[in-house]
Amino acid sequence: MWQRVAGAGWRTLLAVGLVCGIGLLPWLTHTDPAYTVLKARSAEREPTPEVLADIRQQLGIDGGPLHVLTGWLGGLVRGDAGRSWISGADVLPEVTRALGASLLLMGVSLLVAVLTAGAICLRTLRLGARRRRGGGSGSAVLASLPEFLVASVLATVVGVQLGWLPALGWYGPQWTVLPALALGLPAGAVLGRLLDDLLPGAFGEPWALAAAARGLTGRSIARQAVRRCVPALLPNLGLFVVGLTGGAVAVEQVFDIPGLGRTTLQAALAQDLPVLQAGTLALVLLAALATGATRVAARVLTGPALRDGALSSLHRPAPPAGRLLPLVYGALLVAVVAFGLARDPLALDTGQRLRAPSAEHPFGTDALGRDLLARVGHGALDTLLLAAAISAAALLVGVLLGLVPRVSAPLVDTLNAVPPVLVALLVTAVAGSGAATPALAVGAVAWAPLAAHTSALLRQERATLHITASKGLGAGPVHLLRHELLPAVVPPVLRHALLRLPGVALALASLGFLGLGAQPPSPEWGLLLAENQPYAERAPWAVLAPAAVLALLGALAVSAAGGLRRPVRRRPSPVVDGGDGAERRSVTAREKEPAGVR
Repeated sequence: MWQRVAGAGWRTLLAVGLVCGIGLLPWLTHTDPAYTVLKARSAEREPTPEVLADIRQQLGIDGGPLHVLTGWLGGLVRGDAGRSWISGADVLPEVTRALGASLLLMGVSLLVAVLTAGAICLRTLRLGARRRRGGGSGSAVLASLPEFLVASVLATVVGVQLGWLPALGWYGPQWTVLPALALGLPAGAVLGRLLDDLLPGAFGEPWALAAAARGLTGRSIARQAVRRCVPALLPNLGLFVVGLTGGAVAVEQVFDIPGLGRTTLQAALAQDLPVLQAGTLALVLLAALATGATRVAARVLTGPALRDGALSSLHRPAPPAGRLLPLVYGALLVAVVAFGLARDPLALDTGQRLRAPSAEHPFGTDALGRDLLARVGHGALDTLLLAAAISAAALLVGVLLGLVPRVSAPLVDTLNAVPPVLVALLVTAVAGSGAATPALAVGAVAWAPLAAHTSALLRQERATLHITASKGLGAGPVHLLRHELLPAVVPPVLRHALLRLPGVALALASLGFLGLGAQPPSPEWGLLLAENQPYAERAPWAVLAPAAVLALLGALAVSAAGGLRRPVRRRPSPVVDGGDGAERRSVTAREKEPAGVR
């Protein structure tokens, strides 16, 4: 009981610290809040000392940040979130409307994500006990596409050129389709790959083999296999719920949706603290609700087996996937980068503006006549190396913190409630703007999904039969961690980290798209997409070139992740003392193999 109370106190402390830290944003940036508010209200008005003093008096910020925070928290207790510093309207109705729009968009996007994940796993579900996987390069391409790029293409092609669905605004259910596709397709691809990675282990468990022997239909076995795997994915699904609600800033910008992410971003840029704090608090509460719901769902789906230690391991030794595809994708990526590095990314030729791909310019040219192949190749040095370094650090931190879920779970929930754009603004406020700002912002939140995945897998692995048997034979915590738990948990988390490598690159690209990343004339991929996005209809190759390389990176990451599996080998665990002086052996790897592998 005291552990739950301590966990709730830790979460509350983190939430209060986050909201208070955001409340200090104007003072952290060393800018006068009155000046920022004046420019947001009227850019033409002269910022004289008298005018600024009058605004400070109106906002009540003469007493400093502590006075502002205590006043806002005191009003919040009475159900009053204050008034907007910009418009003067009540904050609570404004944030409630934005939250409603974001929740509707999140719900439809989540439906699209679930359908996409099901389509990716369909072949694996059909093959069942043959232990083959259905997800391939197609899911990698979907997972690698930037949300803002998918949104731009859908708005331009489906909304404007074809006129099938409305492209801008938020006036009814039909306005949710295109933004939901832009958000749900990449999210569903990630969830589908994670589920597809677990399904063969479920089909190899004794219950599945016994059910097949008794003549149960393949559909029934597949349905139970999905139920067996879903609890390990629920923590990441909860993260997606919050991420699709508050982190859809770029998509909301493209489709002009008055959602919570866009409202929070506009409030952060204008330093409208009441709106910013209320929006962040709403996301923190949503994260707490999503976490609680996923935990209850995991307990219901797993049943008493989790408590009684009667589960089977989903991460058995398996032969690695083929190595031809990673080599092919890697060779293509290296070739693109090598040919691009041999060209000048800054050479201007206005007579060659927006030229189509040709022998002279294989990827075409941009709006200034610069060679796109050169810019993609040189941008790879910035984007790929930085994304790889961030992914490696996130993997290390995620695994280490995932081993202590009582510490990491509240951190994960709190960090996931903050949109990456807002994290970038906070990092900029503390560390200043520069090339390292996007890396620090993305790295600050990139470890959270990996820590949640590690904790979920560890919780289920500890409840497996072979761990229970090893404990009965006298195996200690250190032995179990080194020889049983980490070998089972680390490979799937490592595959997850590789799967998210393109996502890290996309996060850097998204910050560049929103103007918070690299600045011109840098060839960073996010900036390339942002610069060429206005010309997508006239010169689609200007956008497709960096997007295709991102998709190639995703295909490489997914195919390479398939080879990271526990090798099939017969290896007895080290000898442990049974407690009475007699030496006994714990469960061998051979005993943990499913019947289909023996």
